[in-house]
Amino acid sequence: MKTMTRPTTRAVPVDGTDAACCTPLAVSMRTEAATATAAKRFKALGDPTRLTILTTLAAHPGPVCACDLGDGVALEQPTISHHLKVLREAGLVTSERRGTWGFYQLHPGAAAWVRTTLAALPR
Repeated sequence: MKTMTRPTTRAVPVDGTDAACCTPLAVSMRTEAATATAAKRFKALGDPTRLTILTTLAAHPGPVCACDLGDGVALEQPTISHHLKVLREAGLVTSERRGTWGFYQLHPGAAAWVRTTLAALPR
């Protein structure tokens, strides 16, 4: 990541004293790709149902059947499937077919991020 310091554009008073209220911030810049990925993930987590589903998946070490993911929310299976699709498109979960059922788990590349993010949420 790049580190960028914002330019100082503070006015200097007429008497010549330093009027700086604070030191300039050093801001760690994310790459555009990392920012886009984070935004997509946070957008997916912006829905309470998806957040509940992701919390359920984070609590299980292995794949969970889609039929079990509706237990924490009062929604029909097609709606649960839509939410799982959004989570999959955001790169937060992966799925595999076993017969007629889909099994879901945290995406290996996002699992640490998911667990850290969920742990930071107030209970």
